[in-house]
Amino acid sequence: MKTSNVLIFILVLLSINASTEWPTHTVCKEDNLEIYYKSCDPQQDYVFSIDRCSDVATHTFNVKASAVLTHDIKELYVKLNLIINGKTVLTYSETLCAPGHSKLIFCGMKKGEHFHYEGPVTLGIKEIPQGDYIISAKLTNEDHVTVACADFTVKNYLDY
Repeated sequence: MKTSNVLIFILVLLSINASTEWPTHTVCKEDNLEIYYKSCDPQQDYVFSIDRCSDVATHTFNVKASAVLTHDIKELYVKLNLIINGKTVLTYSETLCAPGHSKLIFCGMKKGEHFHYEGPVTLGIKEIPQGDYIISAKLTNEDHVTVACADFTVKNYLDY
């Protein structure tokens, strides 16, 4: 995509009313695995994709993610919830950015900067659970302000 197209896309996203409900995006859809996401951040939508759905089962896969930061990232915390049938069954949280403890390339970025990542991601699990469920991901900064928020719907019928 040309740089000018990316800039226009970002400006459109930023100019939409804050009460807008964001669309559901398809990350991938193959015979036995479907992954969708929807931004739960009222300020912005995000761009997220993976190369091939089947790569997710290998536990290391290539992703592309992009957003304009709406807040500074001095410290960054992630909280993930696994939701099945409307009930949270598992919660995971981790510090991603902190003084002397920065795991990610965007630690230290400022509000208004464009975050873009293309590269491998490795899941710390042996297999993706079968069934239909939601993974809610929320990133907050040191002021407990939401930096990013998305709900991923996974429909996995892979037989390991």
